[in-house]
Amino acid sequence: MIDLEVYVEKERHNPLLRRREVYCRLSFEGKTPSRKEVRGKIAGLMNAEPERVVVDYIKTEFGKTEAKCYVKIYDTVEDLQKIEEEHIIERNKVEEQAEEAEEAEAGAAE
Repeated sequence: MIDLEVYVEKERHNPLLRRREVYCRLSFEGKTPSRKEVRGKIAGLMNAEPERVVVDYIKTEFGKTEAKCYVKIYDTVEDLQKIEEEHIIERNKVEEQAEEAEEAEAGAAE
């Protein structure tokens, strides 16, 4: 697990799309955190289930251990499915499945 700190820079509620939009800054050691790690941290920080959290982007600058991040927290999973674009939903799912496979391989190696 990466040492990850999240600083919320801006949060706004979007009642039309039934979601909260969070702009935050990430501070980490080592490699850039994955979407799954960011989703888990934001979900815990904002009191939301990880299934309702979508990481839109994580942008880092070369050589820095900081990143800017845009996260959307939907009121329900159904709202997320109706509103969010398919490639963003898939991007958040695919990485989750890939990391689960990596964890399974690491567990088998031990």
